Amino acid sequence: MTEPYTGPPRPEDIEDAAELESARLEREADAILLEGEARTFSPRPIHEAVREDVAAAGDWGRTRTARLRRAVEDEPMKATLYALGLGVVIGMLVSR
Repeated sequence: MTEPYTGPPRPEDIEDAAELESARLEREADAILLEGEARTFSPRPIHEAVREDVAAAGDWGRTRTARLRRAVEDEPMKATLYALGLGVVIGMLVSR
């Protein structure tokens, strides 16, 4: 038999796959927004602000470095070809 019509689905009834890349990015964006909301916007010494920004830049760099290292280890031939292509393009630009 057929199921009776229950109307349009409610947002609570919709299930998203937890392991999708978009779901992971959404969670990271939510965490960044919550972190930003938790910060106070009161005046503070410039050296503290610079120190926090340097720490954030260092974290960003370490994360990107680890991601790059994994990508190169997973596909070394692809990374080599990209590096070769980039070297050729830079060489052509420099020789102008």
